[in-house]
Amino acid sequence: MSVLPAALLRWIDRIETGLIALLVLAMVVLAGAQIVLRNFFDTGLEWADPLLRAMVLWAAMLGALAAARDDKHIGIDILAHFVHGKPRRVIKAITLLFAAALSAAMAWYGYGLVMLDYGGHAKIAGIPTWLVEAIIPLGFGLLALRLCVHAFLPPRNEQMPVLAPELP
Repeated sequence: MSVLPAALLRWIDRIETGLIALLVLAMVVLAGAQIVLRNFFDTGLEWADPLLRAMVLWAAMLGALAAARDDKHIGIDILAHFVHGKPRRVIKAITLLFAAALSAAMAWYGYGLVMLDYGGHAKIAGIPTWLVEAIIPLGFGLLALRLCVHAFLPPRNEQMPVLAPELP
């Protein structure tokens, strides 16, 4: 693997992880502010609850992408626990490609949902609804791509480390 694509992938991973951390931090701060405002001042931010729901959707999709990136996503591959070697890799590839196909279908139908709301004037905390929903086709599309790529790579525990020192 060339140094440039590896460095680019590392930067993409860092940006993705940073976005997740920033989003979760913002959710905690906003939810905490809502609790304080409601319990001590009998008020609240009327736009905070819808925004928090939208942020949960974005955090879930970005988290799914990160899990797929690190090959730590939830998998239903009971058969793979009983076979080893090449048959196990084939089973894993089939299950990953099936999951990729389902993700691609979700991306397609998510795009339809976004297009339904695109022309409307509905807003969530001042943000157009279609923009909040855009993570659905985008996230599932990227997830499908990532799962397809992982289907043809060796499992992480079988990959050679890139810059690991050799032990005597």
